[in-house]
Amino acid sequence: MIVSVAYFILYFTLFFVLLALLLFNRKQYAASLTDFPPVSILIAARNEEHTVLRCLQALEQLNYPKDKIEVLIGDDASTDNTRAVIDAFISDKPNHTCITITHTLGKAKGKANVLAHLAKLATTNYFFYTDADIAVPPQWIETMLAGLENEKIGVVTGITTTAGKGFFAKLLALDWLYALGLIQVVSDLNLRVTTMGNNMLLRRRAYEEVGGYEGIDFSITEDIAIFNQVLKRGWGFRNIYSKEVLALSTPPENLKSYLDQRRRWMRGSMHLPFYMAIIFILHSAYYPVLLPFFAYTSVGVMLAIFTFKLVLQSLFLRICLRRVGRTTAWWMYPLFELYLVVSSIILIVYFFLPIKTNWKGRKY
Repeated sequence: MIVSVAYFILYFTLFFVLLALLLFNRKQYAASLTDFPPVSILIAARNEEHTVLRCLQALEQLNYPKDKIEVLIGDDASTDNTRAVIDAFISDKPNHTCITITHTLGKAKGKANVLAHLAKLATTNYFFYTDADIAVPPQWIETMLAGLENEKIGVVTGITTTAGKGFFAKLLALDWLYALGLIQVVSDLNLRVTTMGNNMLLRRRAYEEVGGYEGIDFSITEDIAIFNQVLKRGWGFRNIYSKEVLALSTPPENLKSYLDQRRRWMRGSMHLPFYMAIIFILHSAYYPVLLPFFAYTSVGVMLAIFTFKLVLQSLFLRICLRRVGRTTAWWMYPLFELYLVVSSIILIVYFFLPIKTNWKGRKY
């Protein structure tokens, strides 16, 4: 019982600290460019015929001089109509280029190999990365560039959530924004956490200094791999949590796609720094500690502890939602807690199954 009490004291102390940091240690990056440097947008596409048009249309709505943007798309051996959809859209857009990837560069494989090829084609000093199933907001480029506040910053990361009107899609949207809110709090302390390849900016010099994707060891979370290598070379980073960089992803098509996606992310999380590992371990241990604690105390005490956690978590999530101009119904907060419990159990089991990770039809 003493161990359980000590755990809850540590857990809620940490939660209060994270909440206080979220409220009082926010860094903001306003888009106030006087100069508009040329930028490159790099997109890897594999079997995205149903999503890539949405991505390209969003790029057309960017509030940035079109003559300063080059869009580079790599068709990664698609077996559907992805290339035809892309070619039809870019036929009258000279600043768009689509290439078919036919060979590998260095150590790169899969998506990393596509991005390595596109970087070779890029003519600017700023590489913007997004995915073919992502729609970026109009202020994306300006606000991300604002994160390069000095010459030592090599990586800037925006935030992403899911679009969709279905109930599960709404829960996924809350999941993204909550997890990224936790990451943002730590990042605002200038502590390294992670990046996301669907909403990322790399300074060209930082990218080339590590040898590009072809020069680093292959990882199925290629974004985290390049992020860690860039920071090892002494470059700084910035994470931006605002609606100006909020990209919208299409939700997974089915449960299997969701499980495969999260399994890949969980493999990438194995490289997180120790302080993030502590935060995630404390969070994941909540119910394994709470349920046995019931044997030593009353239902009332256990319910009080549960309610306290739900209130703090809901308050944290509500603040995250407000910062990106979103709201949700009050009854979604307890359902989100239920989602976290169920999904965590399923994903932990799935993660340890002796199977390969499926990623865009390839197994790793």
